[in-house]
Amino acid sequence: MLLKLLPMTHSKMARLILPLIAFFSVKLVNAQNSAKLPVKLRTAYTGIEVGSKGVKMSILELKNSEATVDFRILKDTAVNTDFISFSPETFSATLNGLIGLYITAGNEYGIPSKRIFTVISSGVKMQAEKNNKLDWINNLIDSFRLKINDPYRKVDVVDVQQEARLSHLGIVPESKRFNTFLIDIGSGNTKGGFFPYGDLNTFRLFQLNWGTKSISNATEKRCENDNSLDNYNRQLSKVLGGAENTDIIYAVNSSGSYKLSDNIAVSGGAAWAVANLTHPEMTDNPIVPVTYKEVEKLFEKLYNNFDALAPTFLAQTITRSSEREQAIKNIKAVQKVFDQKSLMAGTGLLLKIMRQFASAYETKQFFLVKNGSVGWISAYVDQTVEN
Repeated sequence: MLLKLLPMTHSKMARLILPLIAFFSVKLVNAQNSAKLPVKLRTAYTGIEVGSKGVKMSILELKNSEATVDFRILKDTAVNTDFISFSPETFSATLNGLIGLYITAGNEYGIPSKRIFTVISSGVKMQAEKNNKLDWINNLIDSFRLKINDPYRKVDVVDVQQEARLSHLGIVPESKRFNTFLIDIGSGNTKGGFFPYGDLNTFRLFQLNWGTKSISNATEKRCENDNSLDNYNRQLSKVLGGAENTDIIYAVNSSGSYKLSDNIAVSGGAAWAVANLTHPEMTDNPIVPVTYKEVEKLFEKLYNNFDALAPTFLAQTITRSSEREQAIKNIKAVQKVFDQKSLMAGTGLLLKIMRQFASAYETKQFFLVKNGSVGWISAYVDQTVEN
């Protein structure tokens, strides 16, 4: 049976949640506190990723001697630019964001260029292929090299297999490596998978050509001249229904995860948003366990009663003032990144994926990874440095 979180006191909640948090916390450091950590120039590296929605930068320390992690996130930040809209405006915004973060890493944090890694995500690549816009990626890379006066700067364009494998290595701790199925819901696509044979030699890929932004874009296109919330919800239902029937059901059934994966871990922006909106009280927890019913209830609120998700209203039952203030800050951060409609798109996609696993494999446990967005780029840096 899926884990059900019923109303309870904070002490009872803590007794239930702490063992679950230990499931993943060895691999993650809460990024919201990362600004307090000193950047140690001797071991600090930077990964800058151009994703579907924007440009992200992660500054990390490799080979942390504390515990058993391979890296520790010191700082992460992002600039929202919506590159996959493929317009001159979003191209310029993405280029400026990429240059700005590259300069910030060098000037503000003192990271030398040889320890700054720049990559283009698989979501961007897939959307560019779908829209016959691969030349936009090449132009972005060439323009970036020209602007920073480094014509030989390496900018990898990763494929979905590589990114999914790196996400698993960057997010899931080694102790849970071979019984966890990871799903990363990005802006332009969804990818993930698991290691089926108890070793790192073979990774079985799970992928969908749908992400939060691509679902939202497809829905808005169907809305035509009617921008009302009711029409958006109707068109979103059609887009999600089509994605479920043509892609999601097949991807889940063909994954084979039911044999070896006891746990379903979901990362990405949608997971981060849903985690903070469903359990705002879990401010310090990088991992939030949820059920299908909880996410379904959230979607209903997003559409029918969005005011109930106001930061002060959601956090009103949290008794400790410091936790309540942090919860309000987290919720405001979510609603700054995602508006009502994009939250509906991301939550709706998450629901469609969860429904397939929940209906087929009732013993699965669902976990939302808040800081998973820095996982794959961190693993990329880690492995690139090792090689």
